[in-house]
Amino acid sequence: MSHGFDLDSRLRKREDRDLRRHLEVAESVGARTRFGEDPKGEATEFGEETVVFAANNYLGLADDGRVQRAAELGARTVGTGAGASRLVTGDTRAHRALERDLAACKRSERALVFSSGYAANVGTIDALAPDAVFSDELNHASIIDGCRVGAGETVVYDHCDPEDLRAKLEARAAGAGTDESWLVVTDSVFSMDGDVAPLAALCDVCEEAGAWLMVDEAHATGVFDGGGGVVQREGLSDRVDIQLGTLSKALASQGGYVAGDEALIEYLLNAARSFVFSTGLAPPAAAAAREALRIARETDRTDRLWTTVERLREGFEAMGYEVLGETHILPVLVGDRADALALDEELREHGVVAPAIRPPTVPEGTSRIRVAPMATHTDADVERCLDAFERAGEEVGVL
Repeated sequence: MSHGFDLDSRLRKREDRDLRRHLEVAESVGARTRFGEDPKGEATEFGEETVVFAANNYLGLADDGRVQRAAELGARTVGTGAGASRLVTGDTRAHRALERDLAACKRSERALVFSSGYAANVGTIDALAPDAVFSDELNHASIIDGCRVGAGETVVYDHCDPEDLRAKLEARAAGAGTDESWLVVTDSVFSMDGDVAPLAALCDVCEEAGAWLMVDEAHATGVFDGGGGVVQREGLSDRVDIQLGTLSKALASQGGYVAGDEALIEYLLNAARSFVFSTGLAPPAAAAAREALRIARETDRTDRLWTTVERLREGFEAMGYEVLGETHILPVLVGDRADALALDEELREHGVVAPAIRPPTVPEGTSRIRVAPMATHTDADVERCLDAFERAGEEVGVL
């Protein structure tokens, strides 16, 4: 009798369901690069250069010289690693400078940087330990896991539906004590559909019910309103209790953050286990994120991104594709799982990397290609992408 784990069998089951994933090695991070198949323990062999429309590096700053120099300076002046939890000896001037700038950008009293956005979500929900969390049905996995760890009970409300949230809050109020703590959690930009949560309406519902609202701006930070997010674009900084996001997407670094009032941050730095028991964010990452945030706030980089987004959206729709959402994430709807996977492969044959997204990540019948433009994509890159989608779509039979 064996009490171990049959991992080969588990992998075969994923293979049978078209759910097995494979690593691909990128030669560099940027709008164009070469990829190689997973070499396991061997050296990588790269193929031809491709145009990358698959990264969350929305402002194209991951290979920007200014950000690279900031990271280098952080390493030279502070160190390559924090060396300990920030509550021990790992709290550095690089962390504090980034947190001051984040707080100013998010128009909050204070910010706290975590080692990842995942750690920020799980640590925050666990530390607050709400009696009930009301979570949008399409929230990110890190929010879902935070609810599993920290919530007394999780109530899922219909996607981007303030009225369904109101009904579920009222039902809870009818059967619960008056001293319960309630937390409503939503992404602002949803990464698979490219849509935006109705934050003003959610604020109204939360204020009526006496619940706190937590908004994850992972895919919005740096892209909207002078480097802020949707919360800032909508003028809701003083109505959202907890603003959370990542440094690893538009800000081209690593880590996550929480922004809010002084009491919230003081409590989290004492009670969030993913902060207390983790080594502080590496100083070069903090320095790089701070410089990326400065560029997002002070230059036209975001305008360049939105210009590229509109050109692509108009081009796809002119071909006959349906493009979901309203943001810088462009989900090109295909429908059938096999067609989406075939289109993904054919796009690669034409030198464009854009991933197929299929169930269970999205509902059956809504498989899609997720296109993520960067501000650094050139006119030639955009034309190459559009041409690839037209030719590949005809070859696969979806156009």
